[in-house]
Amino acid sequence: MLLQCKGASVAGRLAPVDIRVNQGQLVHLVGPNGAGKSTLLNIISGLLPAQGVIELAGRPLSDIKGAELAQWRAWLPQQQLPLGSMPVWHYLRLHLSSSATQADAVLRDVLAQLSLQEKLTCMLTHLSGGEWQRVRLAAVVLQAHPAINPRAKLLILDEPMTALDVAQQRAVDKLLVDLCHAGLAIIASSHDLNHSLRHAHIVWLMHQGRVVRQGEADSVLTAAHLAPIYQTDFEQIETAQGPLLFIP
Repeated sequence: MLLQCKGASVAGRLAPVDIRVNQGQLVHLVGPNGAGKSTLLNIISGLLPAQGVIELAGRPLSDIKGAELAQWRAWLPQQQLPLGSMPVWHYLRLHLSSSATQADAVLRDVLAQLSLQEKLTCMLTHLSGGEWQRVRLAAVVLQAHPAINPRAKLLILDEPMTALDVAQQRAVDKLLVDLCHAGLAIIASSHDLNHSLRHAHIVWLMHQGRVVRQGEADSVLTAAHLAPIYQTDFEQIETAQGPLLFIP
């Protein structure tokens, strides 16, 4: 068991939740706006105090602080302003825990996967929304990449696909799969139900500050489960690639 929450809650924002995450799992957190997704991700990241028990690799999360916490988990907030007039390469270097040759190789690979090689000398404030999102993703991946940070265990992403086109989303999907295969657990919030249906190992469905369902994606993301949460009718069809949800 990598991450475990028992009765974790925040008064007025999050009802007590019991959740578990294993090494190598890709978990998607879904639900309407205001469901409590960001609150749950904030307490799992160790940035928001909560009641109950939260353990990471058998240790109370509240005992892991500062630089040690940054070694154990990486966190992509939903929104983040660029750090002033800083070139991309400098920003990414700040997230590397090692300056070894292996770190350079991982950096080159991540840059290639996210098509950022030509942006290294650009100032953060000169990037488009999609470019800044990919730079932010590259930074947290470098921080938690098992090849250069063997202590890393968890990657937490709040709406990582924001501002990305379909090709860029596909590149991010491949990168996250590679990280899961390397043993990293990933928890990501999402508004694209079909994307979660195709890619997530486990889904947590939230509504009004509660995790109302959790389990394998195809058992949670059904028309019957989603209709009362989103207050709209869903239909589901089977395709060669798996089930597909749509609103008639």
